[in-house]
Amino acid sequence: MNVCCLDMEGVLVPEIWIAFSEASGIPELRRTTRDEPDYNKLMRFRMDILREHGLGLKQIQDVIATIDPLPGAKEFLDELRTLSQVIIISDTFEEFAKPLMAKLGWPTLFCNALIIGEDNMVDGVRMRCPESKLTTVRGLQAMGFETIATGDSFNDLAMIRASKAGFLFRSTDAIRASNPDLPAYEEFDDLLTAFKQALGE
Repeated sequence: MNVCCLDMEGVLVPEIWIAFSEASGIPELRRTTRDEPDYNKLMRFRMDILREHGLGLKQIQDVIATIDPLPGAKEFLDELRTLSQVIIISDTFEEFAKPLMAKLGWPTLFCNALIIGEDNMVDGVRMRCPESKLTTVRGLQAMGFETIATGDSFNDLAMIRASKAGFLFRSTDAIRASNPDLPAYEEFDDLLTAFKQALGE
């Protein structure tokens, strides 16, 4: 029995923080898990920048509402869901994800939550569990499932490597170069073919 585990940002939808960086005119917010392996350090940096500029949850949600899935992402996801159970495992937040999940047809999403102050500012994060992506695939495996995973960033590598098959998708040159043994794809058709092969289709 298989479960396909997908990263969300960079794989199915554009990077939320890059979109918000462009909308807000704050280039520092372009930094993502493709650039910074330490997620807690990255989020502290983001929260400091947001507070410095007086930007809160509402401003971020207004930008997210304008984001559409990457071209071909929904079609890829729809077909993959006919072949296997699929879970999106993301380090994003419930407060960000709802409009994106609606546009993707409400797939299952495991993610985290934000701590929002009375002033609408982001005061902290409530992580679902430590090393959430790796912990999730190991939990699924402990329940008798085999996992097949894909992602684009540093924080996806443990999930990919812990799975029976795993792929990089539209990753960076640096991540591909440092993980030459991982198959890397740029197009959804090729990624779907790789999943089908791993599923024995």
